[in-house]
Amino acid sequence: MLRPPGAKSSESSLQAITRAEEPDCSSGAFSRTGPRHGKTLARLRDRFFMRERAGKPQYIAGTLLLVFLAQCAWLVSRSLRVGEMDLREWYRIDAGLRRWHATPKTSELPDPHSTFAPGPPPRIRDNDGFDPDHSALWYLISAAPLLIWPGTFQSESLWDWGWLARAPFLLFGVMLGASVWYVARRLYGNEGGYIALTLYCFSPGIIRAASVWFAEPETGAAWGAFGAIFTSIAVAHTLYAPREVVLWNWRRIALLAVSLALAIGSQFSLIVVVPLGLAFMLYLAPTRRGAAIVIWAVSCTIALVILFAAYFFHPSEFSRGMTHATWLGLTWQAFSMPGAYRELLVQLGQGSPALALALPVALIVYAAWPRARYFGNTAPLLVSGIFLVLGLATPHYQGLGFQLVALPFLFVFVAGICADMLESKNRTLVAASVFGLLMAYCLWSLSELIRVG
Repeated sequence: MLRPPGAKSSESSLQAITRAEEPDCSSGAFSRTGPRHGKTLARLRDRFFMRERAGKPQYIAGTLLLVFLAQCAWLVSRSLRVGEMDLREWYRIDAGLRRWHATPKTSELPDPHSTFAPGPPPRIRDNDGFDPDHSALWYLISAAPLLIWPGTFQSESLWDWGWLARAPFLLFGVMLGASVWYVARRLYGNEGGYIALTLYCFSPGIIRAASVWFAEPETGAAWGAFGAIFTSIAVAHTLYAPREVVLWNWRRIALLAVSLALAIGSQFSLIVVVPLGLAFMLYLAPTRRGAAIVIWAVSCTIALVILFAAYFFHPSEFSRGMTHATWLGLTWQAFSMPGAYRELLVQLGQGSPALALALPVALIVYAAWPRARYFGNTAPLLVSGIFLVLGLATPHYQGLGFQLVALPFLFVFVAGICADMLESKNRTLVAASVFGLLMAYCLWSLSELIRVG
């Protein structure tokens, strides 16, 4: 579904995001006057999931996501075949298992299946034993699949249980890719969705994070941040409907709460998505700001409960974890260091080499062409810009997390500019250029994977 050439307002962009989520009031399931008895399983399914039938766009997107998953699986298999694991990953799994097997009296009960106990990294050891960057939720997610493993965690059996350790982040990577495609397609049509998803599926930075290949597993944080921002935008659009605000929006409130909990729980410094989401809601619903604040407050409360549950509702553990957290850790001197800017560009290029060419062109088009300056393009550009600035100001661990989280928003922005240019009179030239760039990008990524083998 391509948007009409003149549709550039923020309201039309929001409508594109949420159109598939709006209920069909003419059906019996939602109509006030329609039948309310004999609900079928299909009708119940439509109340919770998209009503859109799977077609060619969905099959193409699914194929790209399978290719993405195959690339991640290749890296996982190469790392597990060596029979060794990074000490940080050993510690993350061990700490997660200890939390899962903790009793109400102590959170340090050793896991009966575990025979390893690596020491904490210096950043944790120097912080009274508390992780300044991640909550307990991050460790619980990392170790959750391993609860079904009946044996001991030895390096000799790493090939068997190592896949379980990587499974959550592979899942987050696939779900983030599906979210990028969904948002880009709703904003810019099928062509925009394909461009954004291709940039995502062959991104070395995303593939490394999803497969935990010499990288911290931050796909959960990225998915949470992406979901929090665009769910806030979708909620703002629905506030204009004549419905009970909180009751009718309960699904979006739950989705926003889970997104916030996953983002902040996976990386404390992503607390910045909370005011960002509120700002978008207040800006896009100026006449319903009271309702926006109510939904935002309810979502934040539920997210806080989820984080509290990750500490098994132990107030003291939760309080100490939060007080030892590094929420931003900004280093203002980084803005006066030329090396910090070079490092940011290098990390961005390593995360997605296609952006080295596509992003400057997209920025030039955005600045020079008024038609490209509408909310659907401005929102992902603004959010990614904020994350990159924060990544520059946090040259330690959080900086790398911000740069990874910025990538999906940059993919959506570039896809939007490309979709706009494809609707211009130079469509043939633009299509050839975009196709050539994406093909070269895909071939380069696959060739790098072969070199790993």
